[in-house]
Amino acid sequence: MTQPTEIRRVPDTFRPFRVLDAYACIGGATKGFKRALPGCHVTGVDIQAQPDYCGDVFHQGDAIEFIRAHGHTFDFIHASPPCQGEGAPTKGTNRARNAAIGRTYPRLIVPTRAALEATGRPFVMENVAGSEVRKDLRLCGEMFGLGVLMHRYFELGGWTTTQPAHPKHRGYVRGWRHGIYREGPYVAAYGEGGGKATVDEIRAAKHIDWSTDHLRLREALPPAYTQWIGAAFLASLAPTLGVAA
Repeated sequence: MTQPTEIRRVPDTFRPFRVLDAYACIGGATKGFKRALPGCHVTGVDIQAQPDYCGDVFHQGDAIEFIRAHGHTFDFIHASPPCQGEGAPTKGTNRARNAAIGRTYPRLIVPTRAALEATGRPFVMENVAGSEVRKDLRLCGEMFGLGVLMHRYFELGGWTTTQPAHPKHRGYVRGWRHGIYREGPYVAAYGEGGGKATVDEIRAAKHIDWSTDHLRLREALPPAYTQWIGAAFLASLAPTLGVAA
């Protein structure tokens, strides 16, 4: 992995490298970019208020509209469309069941991709297995020694990197599954009850120490994922940015 290097633009501007974190939540992705790219400026946008957001600037509003209006002013964009409408659990019979009870989820990956591509800026878009993101990269908590597995897939736009090795899992995710309770080295950082992780357990497992909001902690991406991505992006652009990898 490349060493953290402070990134500055070319001498005629002297401004920090600017990152947009779309669908930011509390800023799990933001924190990772901050660690990988010291000196960068990160703007978060989310449809919901995020009082625990950890970046430099936060805008409450529609992420796709913000990308369309302002995405071209950033040097790199990260987007994490909500997974409720995208993953396998919301498709097929489950989707029909949700529709029957009036529960619907927006499908945001395709319009988000269109907005990202229109900016002409390099980007990464994250989501779950079964979603429509292109599977250019797969990351897992075990790659970073975390207490969650949380497999996530990343679509890369305008740049590339290599897939890191996926180490063997050390055991089960703790909790009930199919009527059987198992102990294990990982916690279930989703839902409540049934042995699922508490606030303190999620904070420890994901290495997030700036929020105690259980729901948002569950939704947040572990910063280690985007720290790795930020370092990989820096390595891919080091020659053009005039920095050492």
